[in-house]
Amino acid sequence: MLRTPTGGAGHGTAAAGERAMSIGTVLLQLRDEFPEVTISKIRFLEAEGLIEPQRTPSGYRKFSPADVERLAQVLRMQRDHYLPLKVIREHLEALARGEQAALPSGGGQGDAVDLLRDQDPGRATAARIGRSELLAAAEATEEQLKEWEAYGLIVPAAGGSYDAEAVTVARLVADLGRFGLEPRHLRAVKAAAEREAGLVEQVVAPLRRHRNPQTRAHAEATAKELAELSVRLHAALVQTALKVSFH
Repeated sequence: MLRTPTGGAGHGTAAAGERAMSIGTVLLQLRDEFPEVTISKIRFLEAEGLIEPQRTPSGYRKFSPADVERLAQVLRMQRDHYLPLKVIREHLEALARGEQAALPSGGGQGDAVDLLRDQDPGRATAARIGRSELLAAAEATEEQLKEWEAYGLIVPAAGGSYDAEAVTVARLVADLGRFGLEPRHLRAVKAAAEREAGLVEQVVAPLRRHRNPQTRAHAEATAKELAELSVRLHAALVQTALKVSFH
């Protein structure tokens, strides 16, 4: 478990002897616990004042171990409690002042996710949150969410609630939007994802129809593994295409 940094505004100043890390190294350290974190996400959290890494004379960021610990704490509060950045900042500032601040509530449904995780880790993803909690988690406006839904990027459940995948999609769409990518630009990404899901479904559909419960359980495990492999392949192909385009 990473310890809670106690520094205030100067938490980006590395102490003597601490090993300074590049943003790429930080990303690799965080990937095990936060596989969806990106360099743009780290830069955004810096712009929002959540972390303050040092800068070299040439402008490169250098992160201390305390910076990485603080960054992980911010990401956990977003992921586990659906807290908006403003609330996270206020909480960390209270800790920096030496106050024994309790972790704020994310609005009710975030606590339900924690409770489900404590009782049965496998059920945590089944928890759902409301519209306001989704907006807070994605740092988005009502107008943005309506547009995402209009393009089919976010699909609420029958009762108007949202699952964990919707939270992840909302955060990623919001991050892409900061680079000028609008929902209409992401239609091709959604279409590609649906095609990949269709390929996975072709493989596991016969297993899911089987009478044996163990075989059906194997189908779900296979679908998850295929999905992970598909995502990794997609990322590798995008990186390969970008490298080709720069030469």
